[in-house]
Amino acid sequence: MGKQQTAAIDALFGSKTRVKLLHLFMNNLGSSFYVREITRIVDEQINSVRRELANLLEVGVIKSTTADNKLFYEVDQTYDNFLAFREIFGDKKKKQQKKTTAEHAATDHAHTEQWTGLLKELRGVRLVVAAGVLVEGSISKVDLLVAGSTPKQHIADVVKSIEKYEHREINYASMTYDEFYYRLSVKDRFITEIISGKHLVVIDTENTLKR
Repeated sequence: MGKQQTAAIDALFGSKTRVKLLHLFMNNLGSSFYVREITRIVDEQINSVRRELANLLEVGVIKSTTADNKLFYEVDQTYDNFLAFREIFGDKKKKQQKKTTAEHAATDHAHTEQWTGLLKELRGVRLVVAAGVLVEGSISKVDLLVAGSTPKQHIADVVKSIEKYEHREINYASMTYDEFYYRLSVKDRFITEIISGKHLVVIDTENTLKR
């Protein structure tokens, strides 16, 4: 919101403190706050906050409850003009939250591409499955499964690089592709536990896991 828009809204609603309070309440539906907490959040003088809370309470925009010997305030969603106020004061924060979520998703994607790119450069690899700490929501004890003819030292070197990216130890397992395929076909418990939970297929040259 630009300075001119802010000034216009301040003038329309009577005071800067009142506008700040409306932003606070309309962006925190179902949450209640006590006076000193509100004062810290909106960064205004406590007397000004008390005065504007009384005004909003009298009009019906907010309601109050008492708990632990403190008076708490929250928006009253039954207020006649609630939806209009929500439209005016709620949008800014929603957009910020959506932007933040999108930025986090983009950052996570770029981060994942860094270490998956290292794995894709390994020669002789035919299958790589990530799980555990490398995949959000995975409960696998194994973080990385590598199958192919890549020398073990090369795999170990790449894992060390991934550990630097992740700032944690990576629990990995490597084997030949034939061993992996056999263990998959007999539903070996070790393999099954990795691929039955949440995981990320980084490399699968034979589309084995899609069959």
